[in-house]
Amino acid sequence: MFKTKLSESRAWGELNTSKFMDRHLGAIAALILMSLLSSLSGTPFDHNISNGWEAFVWGLADPVISLNCLVGIVAIGLLSSVFVSGAAIAGCFVLATVLGIVIHIFQLDLPGTEIAFAESVGAAIAISTIVFGTMLMMPNQLNFLVLALVGISAGLFQGYANAESIVSAGTISVVAYILGIALTLFAVAMSAREIGVGMGMGEINRTLSWKISLAGFALCAIGIVFLSNSLI
Repeated sequence: MFKTKLSESRAWGELNTSKFMDRHLGAIAALILMSLLSSLSGTPFDHNISNGWEAFVWGLADPVISLNCLVGIVAIGLLSSVFVSGAAIAGCFVLATVLGIVIHIFQLDLPGTEIAFAESVGAAIAISTIVFGTMLMMPNQLNFLVLALVGISAGLFQGYANAESIVSAGTISVVAYILGIALTLFAVAMSAREIGVGMGMGEINRTLSWKISLAGFALCAIGIVFLSNSLI
């Protein structure tokens, strides 16, 4: 009787975990689709923010409008699931993004951005996406410190790019924007991490390996396309 109840409880727990992961997958798939449609339709990324509410809404939206930025956030979430304390990597990425916003607001330049803002920052974000894709193709060789440093670099450039729309905004708008962007980044990154944990990223097997490699290849392809566009 005890064994029967235990097996039923375990099956119920696995079913709940599966449903939970499916919800994360569905949400991220919807975001990627929206981002792809936004990129293909030529939706303008430049926007004027006049109040705190607009700043908060744009803060929520900006990380997922650009496909190049969104897939980078998803990638770092997936990669962080390889490590038990990987949530710290996602946290470093979010904090670095906020720092990138602050750096831009105070008109400090990141290396290379003084050459041509859009091209240099876009290229840096694309390169980080390619690096994340490469890491996904060889998850067994990941290093915690290296991944954290790459995540911090990617976050700095992404935050620097996103802050272009609020450089002339008021203090309340800036704070609201940072709050919105931090919420979106954390939600997407941690959702991707939960998906990675549910898939067993920490214990790669042959069945899972080719799926992860395919995802890494797709990320590299997206990064290469955006890198080419930023250099043309």
